[in-house]
Order: sequence, then C-alpha cells, then structure tokens
Amino acid sequence: MDGERLSTSIRDLVSAFRESKSDDKRFYIFTGTKTLYLRTDSRQDREAWIGALASVKKLFPQRSLGNRIALIIDELSISTEKLKLRLLEEGLDQRLIKDCEEIMLSEFSELQRQLKLLHEGRVTFLDTLKHLEAGNLDVETSGTDEGLSQSNENVGSRRSSRTDSDVFNNNGEKKHEEESDQDKFFDTEEDFCDSIAGGRTNGALKFIECFDNMKNVPLKTENVDQEYPHVERRKKLPDPAQKEKGVSLWSMIKDNVGKDLTRVCLPVYFNEPISSLQKCFEDLEYSYLLDRAFEWGRGGDSLMRILNVAAFAVSGYASSEGRHCKPFNPLLGETYEAEYPDKGLRFFSEKVSHHPMIIACHCEGRGWKLWGDSNLRSKFWGRSIQVDPVGVLTLEFDDGEVFQWSKVTTSIYNLIFGKVYCDHHGTMQIKGNGLFSCMLKFKEQSLIDRNPHQVQGFVNDKMGKKVATLFGKWDDSMYYVAGDVCTKPRGYNPSSDATLLWKRSMPPPNLTRYNLSSFAITLNELTPGLKDKIPPTDSRLRPDQRHLENGEYDMANAEKLRLETRQRMSRKLQENGWKPRWFRNDVGEGTFRYVGGYWEAREEKKWDGCPCIFGQFTGDVISDS
Repeated sequence: MDGERLSTSIRDLVSAFRESKSDDKRFYIFTGTKTLYLRTDSRQDREAWIGALASVKKLFPQRSLGNRIALIIDELSISTEKLKLRLLEEGLDQRLIKDCEEIMLSEFSELQRQLKLLHEGRVTFLDTLKHLEAGNLDVETSGTDEGLSQSNENVGSRRSSRTDSDVFNNNGEKKHEEESDQDKFFDTEEDFCDSIAGGRTNGALKFIECFDNMKNVPLKTENVDQEYPHVERRKKLPDPAQKEKGVSLWSMIKDNVGKDLTRVCLPVYFNEPISSLQKCFEDLEYSYLLDRAFEWGRGGDSLMRILNVAAFAVSGYASSEGRHCKPFNPLLGETYEAEYPDKGLRFFSEKVSHHPMIIACHCEGRGWKLWGDSNLRSKFWGRSIQVDPVGVLTLEFDDGEVFQWSKVTTSIYNLIFGKVYCDHHGTMQIKGNGLFSCMLKFKEQSLIDRNPHQVQGFVNDKMGKKVATLFGKWDDSMYYVAGDVCTKPRGYNPSSDATLLWKRSMPPPNLTRYNLSSFAITLNELTPGLKDKIPPTDSRLRPDQRHLENGEYDMANAEKLRLETRQRMSRKLQENGWKPRWFRNDVGEGTFRYVGGYWEAREEKKWDGCPCIFGQFTGDVISDS
C-alpha cells in the first residue's frame, strides 16, 4: 500500500484515540462504531504510534470533505440561455419560452434544496458522532483498564499453577505468559446477552449479535524454532486442462427428490477433487487446539482443556463456507493416509462399509488420539440437500481423559434459484470422564438472518453449574467468558472479558470454483516419493478424482462412470464376507476401531491383501488392467 492510500485509510479509520493510564504500552482507537485495544512492545513504540495517528488526522481533517461539499452546493448555478435560443429557433412565442425557463429553474432549485438538506444532515450526524466518540472513549478507557485488570486477576487464579510452556499463540506455538494477556484486546460493540434485561425462558440462550466484528488484534507474535522435517506443499491446484461445460442441476435432481444422495449418480462437475476420506482429515486443520488442550490439562487446568476441545469441534466446519461441491464417495476398501510432521499428525481412514456407507478414521497427535466412524445420511429435498451424520468422535488424551461428541446437521440451500449456501445447525454435546461437559448450539440460519453462522454454548461442571460461556461463528472464530453471562448484572459488557480461543486462517490467494482452503489444497497432492509408499487403495490414486483436479473433465466423467459401475458390485462383495483391512467393528462400543499395522506395512512397503480397487472389476476379483 502506498503512502497516500495508507494515510487515507488511517484518516477514515481513526476518529479519536487515547493512551491507557494504567499501562504505558497500551492505547485505544475509537472508530465511531467500535474500539480497538492495542498494545505495543514498549512505551516508545506507543508514543510513535500516537504521534503518527495525530499527524495523519492533522493532515486530513475530518471536515474537509464536508466543507468542500457546502461550497459546491452554494456555488451551483444554471443558465437557460441555450434553451431559450433553441426554443426561439423552433418558432415558440416568448410566453411559452418563459414558462419553460421557470419550470427548469424550479426543478433545479428543488434539487439544490435537497442537496442542502442532505449536507446539513451529514454535518449534524458528524457533530453527534464526535460528541459520542469523546464520551464513549472516556468510558471505554476508564472502564477497560479496570475491567481487564479484574479479568486478568480472575484468569490468573486459574493459571497460577501453569508455567510459560503451557501458553500458546493462535498458531499453536508456545509463547510467554506475559504475551498471553494480549488475547484480551478485541474490537468491541454492545452486550451480547439481552436476557439480563429480559430474563431467560426455559434456559434458552439469548445473545445479541454483537460479536460479529470481534477480532483479536495483537501487534506481535513469537516465532518458535520447529524440529520437524520440512515438507514443501503446493499452494494451488493445477490449471484446468479443459474448459468446463455447463450442466443443468435441475435436470439432474428433479427425478431424485427424497432419495439417498449416495445413490444418485451425478456428473463429475458436482464434485470437488477430494474424497470423503480426505474430508475427514480436513477437520483436523486446527489440530493445534488439541495440542493446546493437552498442555492445559497436563498443567491442571481442566476448564481450559475442554474450552479448546470445544473450539476444535467447531473449527472443523470453517472450511465448508463457500464449498458447494460434494466430495467423492469412496469405493469399498478405499483408504487415505496423511502424515504432517509440522502439525505432529499421523492420520489414516478407510471406507469400511458400502451399505450403509461408513468411513472410519484414526489420528495420532501430540499427546492425544482421535478416532471415530461416520455414516452420512443425505437426501435431496428439491431446493436443498440435508446431510445428517451418524457416528461418534472419541478424543483420548495421554493422561486418560476422554471426550466424545457427534456432529450437527448440514444443509445446502438454493440449489435451483438464488445463491447456493451451506449451513450447519443443531446441538452438539461434548461429554467425557473429566470434570466438565459442554453444550454448543449451532443456530439455524433464517431467510432474514443478518448475522448467520452463530454458535453459542456453555461449559458445565458435574453439578450442572455454568462455569464458562462460549460464543462465536463456525466460519470465523470462537471466544469464551468465565461464568454464565446471562447471570451478570445489567450493563455487563462481556466483550471486555472475552478471550479468543480460535480464529480461522486466511483463505488462499489462488481461489478456484471449489473454494478449497490452503490446507485442503494439499490433501490430494502426491508429494515427491509418496506414490511409492502408499497402498494401491489410497484416494490420491483414484483416476476420476485426479482427472478432475487436473481439469480433464471428459476423462474424469468416463472414469467416474466406470468406477461407479464397479462400486455397485461392492454390496455383493460385502454380503459375501468382505472385511475391512485396517479396522474392526467393536461390538461393545458400537464403532470401528483401528487394529494397527498400517504404518508398519508402509515402512516395509508390504501391501499384501490390498487390491487395486481402481482397476477393472470382473466377477469377484479385481484386476490391474
């Protein structure tokens, strides 16, 4: 950004600013709609910031544009001379010409009057805003220091047993305890709990939509040296080899209303170049939250552990915003592995049942294991698709604490007319064998909802007491406040105490029609040497999915048709006693559990019993041809 644009941006942003009286590194900027709480590295840095802000405001007075508008309005004039000459040429008499002049001048006079009214209204608004800024900033700065100090004392009582190594930044990296206080500086608006004034009905959550613009704004982060082998991953998908052809969605779904989505044969254009097996791993993009949860619990803070687990459970939905294509339905026995040493992750998944379609997965992280299986029940409803996940996710930390939860319903709307959008709604309960449980409510978006994607919830102790309140959006961020905000006194502003748990990563610069996140773009990549290590059942080797990623749509459609024909015979295989290779159905738990051996087989490159499921299917055997 050049100097002129930067100055103009700061001029438009800054209405007033003030230094903190209790902290010589902190200052505040009031924009007229929200307050930014900022903290610098040193007192000298704060002085430099304040000086720069003052200089910009002096160079670009707020009223300059309004004054110019007033002068322009006063100097506006109109001449009717050309009109009079043209009418004389047409032979009109003087009386008619004079009437035309009066009509034109009257219309111009009305326009000038309206412009003056608009300008006067703007001046009045700016004057009112200026007074509100001054008053509001005085309140914010006087109350914020005390509020933050009180908040720090409350949180400090819970953190007293922890060391510096227990605190992490937003990227999952460790940072010092002093720096963790920056997590309390946010944009702020109004209270988000109107039940203080209006009461609560049947214990329902009543939040005002104020956290829409809350953002964490620390001014520095700490880089930590990583001790893992670096793997260079791609930043974008390959450029399409073909131009995509248009397909009528209505012609595809009009005869399939109410049917199971997994039984509907759709052209490859409705898919994204990722399988459902890979989609399971995509939910672990923000796995640092579980790393952080493990550290909190190891330090004796069970509350912070479940708060981070809850943020992780929400974060898995973030990448679904703007994703309108469906993942590929895996073939029976299809697998997917993911080894991300930079994240400390080792993940494996397998399609273990064709009817019903069940995918099982197992992941190992830093101090924790996550496993589960999922049976997606999906249906067309004419203008929408509804997906109801059936299954339980289990998270076990190395110290023995266990959490379990199930996913909420996903719906895709406006398939026929309007802009297609995705929404998640329902209640998610996170339970375990520890001290706390959590309930999260994913609010269903309405037609007139101006603040969609909201998630609200509480953490309860074993006695049912609400010890923390969570709020945010599944596509943006999650925050928490200690205690039950619905019992706070009138006028309580929770945003002053809110702490950021999770923030969505920025989207990649090279967006495609699939709207894949930077993390999702890497999932189907065959990094150097990987093809020789993975089994022939891995999703990366699936031909129709690979052709789609390369933009080879004709070949992708042909391969998809071939594989779906082969897939229809999978039910017969399953009925004849086919068993998954790496998972077994635990009758006691009612779920599929990883039996081990995959990574050992990978090390030795022994894939006995792993057929080439992407080859030709003849009778009861699968050939490589």
